[in-house]
Amino acid sequence: MPQVNRVAMLSLHTSPLEQPGSGDAGGMNVYVRSVAVQMAKMGVEVDIFTRACAPDQPRAVELAPGVTVHHVVAGPRRKVAKELLPRLAGDLAEGVARSALHGGIRYDVIHSHYWVSGVAGTSLARHWDVPLVHTMHTMARVKNLQLQPGQAPEPQVRIQGEQDVVHAAARLIANTTTEADELVAWYGADPQSIDVVAPGVDLDVFSPAGRTEARARHGVRRGEFHVVFAGRIQRMKGPQVLVEAAARLRASRPDIPLRVSILGAPSGSEILDLDASVRELGLRGTVQLHPPVEANGLAGWFRSADVVAVPSFSESFGLVALEAQACGTPVLAADVGGLPKAVSSGRTGVLVQGHDPSLWAAELETLFDHRAWRSDLGRNAAAQARSFGWERTATLTTQTYRHAAEQPAVHPVGN
Repeated sequence: MPQVNRVAMLSLHTSPLEQPGSGDAGGMNVYVRSVAVQMAKMGVEVDIFTRACAPDQPRAVELAPGVTVHHVVAGPRRKVAKELLPRLAGDLAEGVARSALHGGIRYDVIHSHYWVSGVAGTSLARHWDVPLVHTMHTMARVKNLQLQPGQAPEPQVRIQGEQDVVHAAARLIANTTTEADELVAWYGADPQSIDVVAPGVDLDVFSPAGRTEARARHGVRRGEFHVVFAGRIQRMKGPQVLVEAAARLRASRPDIPLRVSILGAPSGSEILDLDASVRELGLRGTVQLHPPVEANGLAGWFRSADVVAVPSFSESFGLVALEAQACGTPVLAADVGGLPKAVSSGRTGVLVQGHDPSLWAAELETLFDHRAWRSDLGRNAAAQARSFGWERTATLTTQTYRHAAEQPAVHPVGN
């Protein structure tokens, strides 16, 4: 099997250096950074290419030994809406090619993340005659099945771009078997070209140790029922479901000392004014909004929680659910996408059918009333998470690279 020594990793629409939980930064940023660092520890050099979005960004930043983040100039050196990035895909590909030429670097494989990177990666794979590996993270056709009121559907240009990438890639990496099935059903992917590789969790950061101290640090009172949400503030992530569920629970069970902490920042062009909802529902003393935090801080919030809520309408995996469980905290999650793979319902958390706030309120009530069961869920959650280290993810990903290197570099689009 061919050896893979150097990888060009494309994360063009969002940088692994950005803070997850705001803008377009989320689980994918954690994924790209963590896999790259682990692969470098295994002897594979990784160059991560992302779009320069600030005038003062350096051309390159060493993320870790063997991992360099390159800022590619394409379009204005500022943030632009994700929807506008497709028109920059060609410029992004040219920028990556110039960077590699300038450094005299030859890559063994390209690994693109998200469809815009995949479009650029297809062009680069042909130019360099190297194989393309692609990870979708989310898919337009799947997201369009879960549209919320007022949300615009994903555009045809994205659907076509994803279709072209599926046909062009030597290998596809899916987070779960569910995602693999969706690639086959919605994009006609060859099942034999898909490798299922689950994301991981940093078990040195996300661990159960120090739960009592974490509750004290965040001012959680003795007996208080603390529910935490962490993620981008957008309807697809469902924080509005949790806020309405909190209102229903407080009305039906005023005896429950409920506290809800929401960590995140607005994302995209959509306006979701949670602060206004909190005011209108009279929840100012119950629901508190906080900015996103880095990994160590996030782990502290998860340890301080009795339950972490993940009410997403679409998730390829749900990294937050895994990180919360690694901290010994049970997860209340929507039964969508890859969340059933991350959360073992009745064992490490509870899966909710649908997004009716009344259902979510009822499940929260049950979790509050059954404290011993909640403790069992937390212990099981921590045990399950221990099998999801990033080293395993990186090892399986490099195996995919080697399989890709055995195949033709890039398939003709449309075949």
